[in-house]
Amino acid sequence: MLEMPEKLCESVTQGKRLVQPKHEWVEDVFLAEACKERFLTQAEIPELGINGFFMAGLAELAEGYHVERSVKTCHTLLCTLEGKGKLTTTDFEYVLGPHTVTILPAGLPFRFELDEPVNHWKMAWILLDIKDKWLPLTAHGQRVEQSGRCEQIWSLMQLLHSEIGGRAGYRTLYASELSRLLLGTATLAPTSTVLRVQSVFNEIESQLHLNWTVKGIAERCYLSTEQLNRVTKQLYGCSTQQRLIALRMEKALALLRYKEWPIGVISQRLGYQDPFNFTHRFRQYHGCSPREYRKRIFQP
Repeated sequence: MLEMPEKLCESVTQGKRLVQPKHEWVEDVFLAEACKERFLTQAEIPELGINGFFMAGLAELAEGYHVERSVKTCHTLLCTLEGKGKLTTTDFEYVLGPHTVTILPAGLPFRFELDEPVNHWKMAWILLDIKDKWLPLTAHGQRVEQSGRCEQIWSLMQLLHSEIGGRAGYRTLYASELSRLLLGTATLAPTSTVLRVQSVFNEIESQLHLNWTVKGIAERCYLSTEQLNRVTKQLYGCSTQQRLIALRMEKALALLRYKEWPIGVISQRLGYQDPFNFTHRFRQYHGCSPREYRKRIFQP
């Protein structure tokens, strides 16, 4: 008998209950307006297909969500990070709590949905091609398993999404590591921390207007500030605070090219509520004030 990947999952018995058998299934999908979902497709990430992935997505769900499938021609995995979902199979109903992986082999009907009393579900979903490589995951039927790797799976998928239209070499690495992680052969034990830090810095870069602090970043990475600084130094050659300043100052150069934006508006978009603080930091970093820089780039 094929065995589950070592240490990936432990069987979940809590939250599973026998229900009246369900015999009628429909093809149905519903997302409320509050739901957010990012897709990873082979059209944008061809490296997915090479590694046996059909499609994937990152979902943050609220106010209503369900997917029902009568016949599915690929395997489905759900990785729950926060909140709760609910899974219905022909005989059982499961509560999908944090740190669980739901495995739904092809050919069997199912319905999964937002657990309404909680009304929040953050999860990653992955559709797998029907290939022999996935047999260790799919050979034991529909089930829900405890897993300590949901955060790593989410981080890898975030990194893949961030490289859409970007570096093929990085996409190849991330898709390969995601495959190995699911099969229990990944070398992520020493590098999962690095992936988490990269993922959080990707998020920071897209939300520079927020009040980021080194302590807050460390908490999101599940690290102490000392550990975070060591990893950041390894990745970027500087401290966490220096990396945060660099992201804001490099973005400032791009925003200053929009002549109609006042300096005060730009400073707020970069997380500086006081324009004088922004100007002081910009001068330290670039050797001139934002106003002087703007004059230089627009000189005839």
